[in-house]
Parts: sequence; C-alpha cells; structure tokens
Amino acid sequence: MSLRIILSVEALEPHLSGIGRYNWALASRMASLSVIEDVRFWRSGHWIADPAGLLDPDRPLPRDWRPRWWRNRSQRGFGRTHLFHGPNYFLPDWAEGGVVTVHDLSVLRYPETHPADRIAHFERRFSQSLAIAGHVITDSDTVRREVIDMFALDPAQVTAIPLGVDAAFHPRDAAEIVPILTRYDLTPNGYALCVSTVEPRKRIAQLLQAWSLLPPALRHRWPLMVTGGKGWLSEDIRALMEQGQAQGWVRYLGFVPDEDLPILYAGAGLFLYPSVYEGFGLPPVEAMASGVPVLVANASCLPEVTGGAAMLVEPDDVDGFARHITQALEDEAWRAQARAAGLAVAAKYDWDACVRDTVALYGRLYNSKRSA
Repeated sequence: MSLRIILSVEALEPHLSGIGRYNWALASRMASLSVIEDVRFWRSGHWIADPAGLLDPDRPLPRDWRPRWWRNRSQRGFGRTHLFHGPNYFLPDWAEGGVVTVHDLSVLRYPETHPADRIAHFERRFSQSLAIAGHVITDSDTVRREVIDMFALDPAQVTAIPLGVDAAFHPRDAAEIVPILTRYDLTPNGYALCVSTVEPRKRIAQLLQAWSLLPPALRHRWPLMVTGGKGWLSEDIRALMEQGQAQGWVRYLGFVPDEDLPILYAGAGLFLYPSVYEGFGLPPVEAMASGVPVLVANASCLPEVTGGAAMLVEPDDVDGFARHITQALEDEAWRAQARAAGLAVAAKYDWDACVRDTVALYGRLYNSKRSA
C-alpha cells in the first residue's frame, strides 16, 4: 500500500510551540516511511517545497511560484488523490475526507481565556473542518472523550495518539550545563522553571501568587524562571511578574533558543505547570525526560499524561499551592522518587512512534475508503 499525503504546515515558525513541535515531527519524519509514496506541504493557500525554511527567521517564506489559477486547479485535483492532514485544528474546504488533529477544546470550554479574534476564527472554521474530516486525532484520551461527547462523534472516528519527546531532553551533569546556565546567570539546581505561554488558562498569576507566599529564604534559594511567549490577556500577569522580579524571586526569560531549552530544563530544581486545561502538556513530559521533579495542576489531561509521576495541585487554591511547592522543593525523598518515576513515564513518549501511529491511521483510512 502506497500513501499520498498533503500535510498542512501552518504551525511551523522560528519559535515552535508544542503544536509546532508536533507539526515538525510529522513534516520531518513522515517521508522516510516506506509506505509514503508522496508527501506535499500546504500553508495558507500555497504549496511549500521545503518546510524547514519556515523555521529560519532569516529566510523569506518559501512559496509556490506558480500562479493562483494553477494552484486553485491543482489543489482540487490533489484533494481527490491525496489524504489531507490538518495537524492544527483546521482543514481547507477542498480537503475531501481528510484528517484533523484537535489538540484541545480550550477555545470552546474556556473562551474567556482567549482573544476575541481567535474565538471568531474558531467559530468560522472549526465546525466546518470537523464536518469535512473523515477522522479526528487527539493527543490524549482525555481530549478524545471530550471531542466525542461535545460533537456527538462516533468513537471509531476519533483516535488518541500521544505526542513525543525529543532526544535532546535528557538528564545532564553539571559540567555540561554550567556554560549555558552562566549566560542566564543561573546555577544547576538553583532555580525552578515554568515553560508556558503567559495567558490566563496557564494559571501563571496563581503560580506567582503562590511563590510570593513561600518563606523568603526558600524563594530566593530557588527563584522562579518563566520562559515562553507573552501570550494574550496577560497584562495583570506581567504586572505581578514585574513586582516579583523587583523583589528578586522571579524572572521572565521570554523565548529562549531551542538549543538552550533542554539545558534550562536539565538544570532546574523543580518544574511547574499549573495550567487548568491542556490537550497533552508537552513541557511537563520534557521536564520529566530531563530528570527534573515535576508539579502540575490536577486538571484536564495532566494526571493522565504524567502517569502518577508528578505532584498534583489545585492552582486556584493559592495557599495550598504554596504548601505543595514548599514540599516539592524540600522533601528530598519525594524529589528522588519523582525523578525516577518521571524518567520512566517520559520514556513512553516517542516522536517516531507518534509519526508511525499517525501514518498507520492514514493507511486504515485508505483501506476503509477503498472498501466503501
């Protein structure tokens, strides 16, 4: 069986989000599988010859040079001969029975935590994409059940395929990480880390409030580092962060280079991820793979994905959150157990397996279409 695939690469950009990492894993690994006869890449109405170019901030957007009338005609033809996969929620209207990956339903379940233009975009396009799709992929069983229940889908039409962890995320000794950490004025096991977009759903404000309640000696022994995009609806969060930064117990690092991020993980004394809703939660798994104790919200798919290896908290209970942080920083027995358990859980998540399972799903759809 030979498969012909069109993969949307809308999520590829120089600073990759979790969805971007998923999109890149598919784009960079799929063509190497023997069952793939042809794979083409699509973005915003253009064929993309080399998706790697989308990751380079210094290269212009690689686009198909052929005129729009040719592209419009050709896309309809490819829609009949190729299976289209939209790995970021949406399918174009010409994709006939394609596959769509729904990472989470936060725009629908927590609309107050999203900007108005994003909500409007989902309202215009998401239901249309689900109606076109022959199959839906989710990152976790939690979201699979949500999608089935919310849209009354046939359970056979929705498959959970876990994400993976890049090999760059692994434990490292101090000698390896000190040169990079020095550039950030950090030392091994001398800080806590949160990798997250700064937006309300991630509960960064509650994390900062809880950190401010820690004993002064503790929060200065392990200052909190926050890295990730500035996000949206985050003015109050930034104000809290500036207050904590002035007092010396938090720093916002923004985006850090991809090559530095595994070092920041490996050097952290504790990783925190208090988001109240996720589709998978890749950062906690990357932290576990790096041998770091992890604390996450007892919400959504995070207990499922962390598999009992992480400490669970209720982030909106700020006093209780602070007590759990204190335990996670001071309880050496728990910390040792959390490192070992986290490494075992993280080892289950593999990008090659994610891509293989996705391509196997393509094959099943091809077979069912032929037999229909």
